[in-house]
Amino acid sequence: MTKNISPSELYEKMLKDENITIIDLRSPDKFKNHKIEGKDNFRILNIYYAQMIETGDIDKDMKNYITKNLSNAISKDQPIYVICSEGGTSEIFARNLSELGYDVYNVVGGMKEWFNYYDYKTVIETPELSIYQVSRISRGDLSWIIISNKEATIIDPLRHIEKYTDFINQKGAKIKFILDTHAHADHISSGPKLSKILNVPYYLHPYDAIHPIDMIPGKLNFEYLKDGDVFNLGSAKIEVIHVPGHTLGNVVFLLNGKYLFTGDTIFILSVARPDLGGRGETWAPLQAESLYKLTQLPDETIVLPAHFSKISEANDQGLYIEKLGNLKKTNDALDLLITKGKEEFIRFMLSSLPVFPPQYVEIKRVNAGLIEVDDEKADELETGKNVCALSQAYV
Repeated sequence: MTKNISPSELYEKMLKDENITIIDLRSPDKFKNHKIEGKDNFRILNIYYAQMIETGDIDKDMKNYITKNLSNAISKDQPIYVICSEGGTSEIFARNLSELGYDVYNVVGGMKEWFNYYDYKTVIETPELSIYQVSRISRGDLSWIIISNKEATIIDPLRHIEKYTDFINQKGAKIKFILDTHAHADHISSGPKLSKILNVPYYLHPYDAIHPIDMIPGKLNFEYLKDGDVFNLGSAKIEVIHVPGHTLGNVVFLLNGKYLFTGDTIFILSVARPDLGGRGETWAPLQAESLYKLTQLPDETIVLPAHFSKISEANDQGLYIEKLGNLKKTNDALDLLITKGKEEFIRFMLSSLPVFPPQYVEIKRVNAGLIEVDDEKADELETGKNVCALSQAYV
């Protein structure tokens, strides 16, 4: 009988850095575009299932292929996890592996389920203040739920609305307002839709309500954010700090003077790139100034970013957070900014820009309310991991 494993169970094993071998049966093009990535003890093989089929007898052809081509590549002493697009082909292949004596699991739902899997972790949980990390693992996207005395807000909500409303309802809280640190380029924000459905305010800095490449004003309903604004949420206070550079309207949120929701400024391994608005050389000095400004906050400040590049960035609790003082030592980009100065940092930043994904221009149009897309098109635009950091983060 084929054993199954869910995306959540697989992710927990990856966090523990267990020995994991994954066989991905999709075509090389799909594999190149988007695949599962893990820690040190992680290995993934792309074996296109169509190349196994020779006679039309699928079970026989798969067993022959395994015997001839995989006997030296995979071990019967360690578990193997098989994935395809939606879980059907991988189930057949897993069964044939199992019948040949391998310890094998089929990843239920395939890459479709992995792509849309959201993980929830608790940062702190008390009646006065609770913070929850909501991560879309396949994309390296992070969002945050804050609850204080039954009042809730979401910072940088990702596309799937029910992932937030269901969770907050389970906690017995009510959403008071919604916050975006900036107009995102890598994913579609659910902020405007949540605002409309729940009849609560959605906040964004007005500079980001203009598409930076098209130079067209957005068509969305939002409330203005500005530097120094303070939001009351239950007994908690959230301060707005304007930090232009990644976008002109980029902000961070400082909760109770301790928790810094950095959006696309400071990440665990790197910092955000300044060119996704099409004006890297112009915005790079702004980014340097803003990042330096953030490094002057107390070292005990806890950084909660909007992205991660690698699963290895998570701590033992599966949280992608770190104290600012530690990041000033371990984050090479921040260290360079602090020790070498802004001019050298700007040169480093502009020489470390990954490829500009063309779909990011379209995603910004969606987030500005200039166009609407259905779920199929949204999936297409969001396929693959985010590349919002400098290139060193992806090495």
